[in-house]
Amino acid sequence: MNEIDLGRVDLNLLVIFETLMDTRSVTVTAEKMGRTQSAISHSLARLRDQLDDPLLVRVGGNMRPSPFAETIIEDVRPILRSIRRVISPKSMFDPATSDRVFRIAIPTLTKVIAEVSTRVEAAAPNVQIEWLPAHHDVYAALSEGLIDLAHLGGELRLPDGLAAEVIEPFTWVTFARKGHPACENWGLEAWGRYPHLMVNVTRSMRNPFPQTSESDVGSRRVTSMIGDSAGVASILANSDFLATFPAILLAWDMEAHGLQALKPPVKLDPALVRFFWSLRLANDAGGIWIRSIVIETYRRLQAEAEAKLSFAAA
Repeated sequence: MNEIDLGRVDLNLLVIFETLMDTRSVTVTAEKMGRTQSAISHSLARLRDQLDDPLLVRVGGNMRPSPFAETIIEDVRPILRSIRRVISPKSMFDPATSDRVFRIAIPTLTKVIAEVSTRVEAAAPNVQIEWLPAHHDVYAALSEGLIDLAHLGGELRLPDGLAAEVIEPFTWVTFARKGHPACENWGLEAWGRYPHLMVNVTRSMRNPFPQTSESDVGSRRVTSMIGDSAGVASILANSDFLATFPAILLAWDMEAHGLQALKPPVKLDPALVRFFWSLRLANDAGGIWIRSIVIETYRRLQAEAEAKLSFAAA
C-alpha cells in the first residue's frame, strides 16, 4: 500500500468508519449519524480509495470487515476518543448521559475495581471502564490521552507533562497459604528458605520492593516474577511461594483463597505510590470526575486494608 497523504484524509471519514465497524450496516450507520445511505456509501468509497483497501464488504445481508479494517480500528478508536475528549467543552460532561470510555491502568486490585465499577454504574450507567495493566509505555499513553489515569509505585520522577497525587504510605505484608510450613516458625530463617513470588510491574521500571543480595542478612530468593498482580492469590494458594505486597492487594482475597498474612521479618522502606494523569487534560471534566471516584475509593480501601491486617504489622 502506498504511503497515505494525511492532508487528504477527512477526519469525518474515520468517524463514519468507526460507526460502520460497530453497526456493520450502512443503513443503521446513516440513521445513527443523521445522514443518507448514499452519503455513507460515498464516504466509505472515499476511505477505501485513500487507504487502498476494501475495509467493509457486503456478504449476504451484512457488512464484513477486511483483515486490515479489523487491525486499524483498534488504533482508530482511542485516537477518536482522545480527540473528542480534547475538544469537548468542560461543561458538556454529564455522567448520567455520557457514554464515554475511561481507560485506567492499575494493578489488579480486585476490591478497588469492584467498588469503583459499582459507583460508576450507579452514577453513569452508559459509561464504560477499561481496566488495564500498567505497562512499559504507560507514560507516553497518558501524555497522548490514550489512558485517563494510572497508578504505580516506585518511580521517583515522572516525565514532563504528567500531574500526580501522592497516596499515603502503605504497610508491607507477607502472604502465604494457610498451613505453609514457613508459618510454623516464622522469622528470618523461614523468610530466606522458601521461594518468593514477585510482580514486575513494568518492563521499564523496577518493582518498588527493595532488592538484596544473597549474602545480605534477610535476603530472599525470588524465583518467579509475573507481569501483573492478577492471579497472585491463586498462585500462593497452590504453592509454597511467599509474596510481600501492600495490604490492599490481597486483604479481601485471603479468605476465598485460604491465605494468611504475616509481618515481614525484615525492615522494608515505604514506597512512593501515586496516581497520575496527563497535565494537558487536567481540566477535562470527565477526567476530574473519574479521578475523584478512583482516588477516593483507593484511599478509603487502603485505610480499611491497613486496619484489617494491622495484626500482621504489629
